[in-house]
Formats: sequence, C-alpha cells, structure tokens
Amino acid sequence: MDSDAAVLSADAPLDLRLSGPELDRTRDHLVSFIRETVDAADAEGATLGLSGGIDSTTTAHLAVEALGTDGLHGLVMPSEVNDPEVMSDAERVAQQLEIEYDVIEIQPIAEQFFEAVPEAADDRMATGNVYVRTRAVLNYFVANAENRVVLGTGNRAEAMTGYFTKYGDQAVDCNPIGNLYKQQVRQLAAHIGVDHDLVMQTPTAGMWTGQTDEAELGLDYDQLDAILALHVDGPLSAAATVRALDGISLAAVERVESLVETSSHKRSMPPAPEPLEL
Repeated sequence: MDSDAAVLSADAPLDLRLSGPELDRTRDHLVSFIRETVDAADAEGATLGLSGGIDSTTTAHLAVEALGTDGLHGLVMPSEVNDPEVMSDAERVAQQLEIEYDVIEIQPIAEQFFEAVPEAADDRMATGNVYVRTRAVLNYFVANAENRVVLGTGNRAEAMTGYFTKYGDQAVDCNPIGNLYKQQVRQLAAHIGVDHDLVMQTPTAGMWTGQTDEAELGLDYDQLDAILALHVDGPLSAAATVRALDGISLAAVERVESLVETSSHKRSMPPAPEPLEL
C-alpha cells in the first residue's frame, strides 16, 4: 500500500507525513518503548482497549511486534451507543493479530451509575464519560489480575487539545503513539500493514450515538494537526499561521489555542498548595 496516498486529503493545509526511513525509525522506536515499559514494570505483558479505531489498532500492531501474541490481552468494551460495525472491526483486529481478547458489554455496568444518580443521567457529556471511565476500570482490573501494564492509545492532537476523558481513556501506564499527530498515526498504520478501511476510519470516542471527534472539535484532524504543528508546537504567531495555511481562519487558530489552554489541567498531576514554612 502507498502509505502517503492513504493518509493525506487533497485539501490538507499542511503535509506532516514522515519519510520512509523516518517511518521505519519511528516503528522501531515505539516497539522498543513498549517492550522497555513492560520490562521496567516487571510485567507479564500489556492490556489494551480495542475500539476498532485507528489509534487502538495501530497500538495493537506495535504491541504485538514488541511483546508477541501472548504479550497482549485485548478488551472490546461496547455500549449501546457504539456502532456495532466499529465494534466488529475491533474484534477483527484481535483475530487478525491472533491475540487473546474478551468482549465485555459495559452497558449494564454504566446503568448502575445512571440509576445511582438519576439527575445526572440526562447530561450527555456526563454519561459519555461514564462509559469511558468504565472501560478504564476494566482495563486496570484485567491488568492487575494478570500482572500487565495498560497501554494508552492517545495521539498528540488529542493530548494537546485535551480531547480525552480525565481518568478515562488517559488513565493508562503509557501512550506509545502519544507524540504522533493524527496524520502521522494514519501513515504509520498504513506503513505497518493495517487494513486501509481501518486507516481511514472516521474517528469517534463512542461517547454517544453518532458522535465523531471532528464534529465535536469543530475541525478536521488535518487542520488541527497543522495548527498545532505551526502555532502551538511551532514558532509561528496566530496571524502567521493563518497566512501559512490555506483555508484556516483566525477563529480556528484561536479555538485551538483555547482548547490547549483550558485543558492544561488534564496534562498535569492534580495540584496541591505550596508547603507552608512551619
């Protein structure tokens, strides 16, 4: 497969794709990172929530390369708001990789929370976060019982904008693809042989029916990656970023700035006051 052709839309504002040698080095680096993380924890392997999306699928492929098929235990955790076809994709990934996996229906677990606090059950964001945090608890339940580490699936665009549930999908021991922009995750996935339909899967956190990442963010990932690379991670001012990127408005750059600033608490340990001199 031509990995370059697989990941870049015709109107992408900035090309962040890696070269062939860079992809090879990145693959080796991430595989080594996973292996070293497991070894440092004196663990037997890793657990990973499989969603059917490109981030978890790419992480699963890298983990199997690092740990072997016996080293990864996958968990497929659907709720009533998940697209059954996407959950089927998650099982397909596990079967293709020949790893152990379990399918755990989380709706009955989530319903216990909704019944316990019924006045919160009509809040879409609150209930969506219950699903995500329930998956985190199950990931660690299995990991603790089997002496494994929990692998995260977050990418750089999600981490920088806070597009994750606090103590949910980022309640993990490490994020192997955490420094890759979404465009680069797609490219790496194609490079390591992930099925093309999964490479181009519409990203969704599965928090409510019909939810997609890009609709919630208000930007597509190519646009988000470009703004982060040039303005947040890079040296350009907001105005210079607009001039450098076709089709990107100042409002879009300012929205990304706001997402980064307001989500800073998600990227830090919970604060404590400075100690008093007693």
